[in-house]
Amino acid sequence: MIVEQIWTGNAYRNFNYLIVCPETGEAMAVDPLDHEKCLATAKRNGWTITQILNTHEHNDHIGGNDAVVAATGATILAHHGAKAKIPNMARGLDAGDVIKVGKSVELECLDTPGHTMSHICLMSRTDQPALFCGDTLFNAGAGNCKGGHPHNLYETFADQLSKLPDNTLIYPGHDYISNNLGFTLDREPDNEKAKKLMDELEGQDLNNALVSTLGLEKDINTFFRLHSPSVIARLREEFSDMPENPNPETVFVNLRKLRDNW
Repeated sequence: MIVEQIWTGNAYRNFNYLIVCPETGEAMAVDPLDHEKCLATAKRNGWTITQILNTHEHNDHIGGNDAVVAATGATILAHHGAKAKIPNMARGLDAGDVIKVGKSVELECLDTPGHTMSHICLMSRTDQPALFCGDTLFNAGAGNCKGGHPHNLYETFADQLSKLPDNTLIYPGHDYISNNLGFTLDREPDNEKAKKLMDELEGQDLNNALVSTLGLEKDINTFFRLHSPSVIARLREEFSDMPENPNPETVFVNLRKLRDNW
């Protein structure tokens, strides 16, 4: 499996992706908002885009669909619940469905509500797994829940994402890592790994962006660090009614509330 991460450089700080079968050159475009860059990248490498996967229905993820379809005839795949919101969707996806790209690439669909209630993540069936996570999981952060619900997002993190292998590569829909690390350090000032990574990423070229792993996220992403005494102590300063030993869901939801206004 070839993964081409495409930095759009736009105001939304989107990443687009091409997932390619090395044997056939067939490619699936993931959230190809910057259709010009996606099409040019495919042409330059001799790849043929045959499918489009939208992780969810927001315009900054589906806005390039029409142009890619017009240029390639690709079919559009997305969560079955998004059919009324994504024009010309050809296949509605459910948890456990497998998408094939060319001869050798297989990706399993995860139903990951929270950011919206019709959100799909893709988990590759490869020796080193890769997660294409849209706006559910970001480097050092979690998606907002303006189109979904934080309790659902917590369940997605707790019941699905946290149980994936630690060596899983993380491919998010946007670059917010610097701001997210700032939030981590605001909530957990003694997080030495987050401090070190913040320094290392200064001046990062996003055309060659860091690809983190789930193991790294568990160290630097506050939304995985729900049992941290520092995180809990800092939260109790903001939420005085929170118990001394809160359950993880309460910690997650309160963190999400703070991040919305941080």
